[in-house]
Amino acid sequence: MTTRWASGIRPYLEPAPLAALFLGISSGFAFAMIGATLTTRLAQHGITKSAVTAFALTFLAYNLKFLWAPIVDHVRLPVIGRFGQRRSWLWLTGVLVMAAVAFLGAADPDEALYLVAVAAIAVGIAGATFDIIIDAYRIELLEPRQLGVGAGMSQYGWRIGAAAAGALALLIAARFGWTVAYFACAAFALPAMLVGAVMGEPPRHREPAKPRGLVEAVTAYFSPLVEFLQREGALVVLVFVLIHKIGDTLANLSLRLLFQDLGFTNDEVAFYDVGVGFVALLLGVFVGGILYERLGMKRAVLVSLILMAVSNFSFAALAAAGHSNLGMAAAIGFENFASGIGGVTVVAYLSALCNLRFTASQYALLSALASIAGRLLTGTSAGALIDTMGYVNFYLLTTLVAFPGVILFWIMMRSGLADVSLGSAGREK
Repeated sequence: MTTRWASGIRPYLEPAPLAALFLGISSGFAFAMIGATLTTRLAQHGITKSAVTAFALTFLAYNLKFLWAPIVDHVRLPVIGRFGQRRSWLWLTGVLVMAAVAFLGAADPDEALYLVAVAAIAVGIAGATFDIIIDAYRIELLEPRQLGVGAGMSQYGWRIGAAAAGALALLIAARFGWTVAYFACAAFALPAMLVGAVMGEPPRHREPAKPRGLVEAVTAYFSPLVEFLQREGALVVLVFVLIHKIGDTLANLSLRLLFQDLGFTNDEVAFYDVGVGFVALLLGVFVGGILYERLGMKRAVLVSLILMAVSNFSFAALAAAGHSNLGMAAAIGFENFASGIGGVTVVAYLSALCNLRFTASQYALLSALASIAGRLLTGTSAGALIDTMGYVNFYLLTTLVAFPGVILFWIMMRSGLADVSLGSAGREK
């Protein structure tokens, strides 16, 4: 028993997965700085709710980052470029994120709200670019067998970075003010930068051909997409990436409405949704890494897709049961556990789809596709569907909507497309 437990832990303690943990910490903190942390700061300054919610638009950079990701793949930086394509961009974007966060901290909402908006946009763009290079570095640092564990460690790191930066900002702001708080939190960019210094240039990085002239530059910009589309079954894979999270996203982005209408208090939501959910997610991430190691990537992805689809049914059961703390704990725990597993296996699969010459561009595109459909449908139709169908039928619908992705991936496994469509990141050591 002890030997089996040790063998399950050992892959997490290898250098590359540990590096993924620190990369995730730096990835998560920038998101937190323009999320709940900024919302709290603006609210404390008495800014109107409409103005505060408008700052959510700064997150658009994370959805649009694929537009400039090819620059990270193709443009060699002067001077520091000699240290390697990935390391030089990691260090540059890390410095830019730190500067943007400091700028956001220095901007005073009472004196010039527009400056806060400009600074928040700067953090969004710098943070999204930091994400591009962090994802590319992680994928190229990990061997194919480590993609699952590495994705899990990255998920752990992201949660730690976001939570720690958010908590630190609140604690420092209460004692020394928001400017000092943001300046201090800028240091969360350092873990990723130190990974670049310690681990070196990723051994699996493949330099794309350098464009010469405008025509070659335009060709190079579109070459990651062209290369992907030339693979056998590429369109089927893209359809899967686009639809597999629709049901999950529809369900998750409407949960707080359900809790509100069922009469759960803020304390209950904080304990069950945040507390129990967080623990269940961390457990799911750990189990996801083990499943990836034991079952292999394809079967682990299929299991996680089924679990994520079925987890939506638990919210239909909660809606039918009404206000129940036990029901809420069970539903939240199951959903977060399933999401933790999926966060490992599906992220590993998306990573394996990348060509090592275009890792930054292709992963940015795939990750954007994976979230855009669900967010679009949620923003345009979820509220109306709940009003028309009621919560029980709505969550039953989200369960059904999740299964086309499950079925499509099963077909991809049976037909061999799940194998032949993989990029060099999923094949080469």
